[in-house]
Amino acid sequence: MIRRPAVAGQFYAGTHRECLAEINECLPKGPLSMVLPETIVAGIVPHAGWVFSGDLAAMVFAAIKQVKQEPDTFILFGAAHGCCDMCPVIFPEGAWETPLGQIEIDAELTSQLIALGARPDAQAHRHEHSIEVQVPFIQHLFPKAKLVAAIMPPASNGYECDFGHKVGTLLKTKRINAVCIASTDLTHYGPRYGFAPKGTDSNGIHWAHSTNDMDFINHALHMDAEHLLQSSLEHENACGPAGAAAAIAAAKALGRTQGYLLAHTNSSQVLEDKFRQSSSESVGYAAIVF
Repeated sequence: MIRRPAVAGQFYAGTHRECLAEINECLPKGPLSMVLPETIVAGIVPHAGWVFSGDLAAMVFAAIKQVKQEPDTFILFGAAHGCCDMCPVIFPEGAWETPLGQIEIDAELTSQLIALGARPDAQAHRHEHSIEVQVPFIQHLFPKAKLVAAIMPPASNGYECDFGHKVGTLLKTKRINAVCIASTDLTHYGPRYGFAPKGTDSNGIHWAHSTNDMDFINHALHMDAEHLLQSSLEHENACGPAGAAAAIAAAKALGRTQGYLLAHTNSSQVLEDKFRQSSSESVGYAAIVF
């Protein structure tokens, strides 16, 4: 069973050569200078097109490499842009394909997550981009690593935190060498997104970045998965809050007590910095490790 790329050539480069070149553009040009934990058990990455958020996603994977880790498996908790379910939806077996080739699904660990309550469904992953855009970074930096891919729809019963705790406990108990990565963008602000409580000028975008995004980030850094999830659903400051809550709960079960913010920006700022263009809309991006 092979999951073919759905957004190669759109969210990121579609050929092997161009994909490698774009990865190298996204990766930090030298060692990260900020404080990092001695080992990284989880992270939060954005999932927009690489031109907007690829450097922040790459930063998290580069941080894992920098602390000299070689995970056997990456567990990716993706956002649910098209999947409506009440439990994690996992890709059951086989491999995922990108322009860099195929990455093997960790069938044993996947089956263990299914036993914890995830539902196997390959079809649900067919068009979801939030996991796919992370895979080439893993293939490039960790060529021996396997993949577990789980879409995390928000549920009203707090299931996400419980599932994440069970995953972290499983990894700890069985000493599985895996890193959990949650894929989410932050506040989607402006008329296109139907969310502009502070107006459509620069003041609104500033509020989205400095207040609404930071509410999510602060909950993440304090590893308060329950309030992060509740606040995200109330304030609309994340499109993948369930995955973030699960990753934080897993990290907490693995003994972590704080998160580390590597970077925080938004699409409006990227447009200004890269293209000298302004916008009345914005999407927030953060890179966090635990």
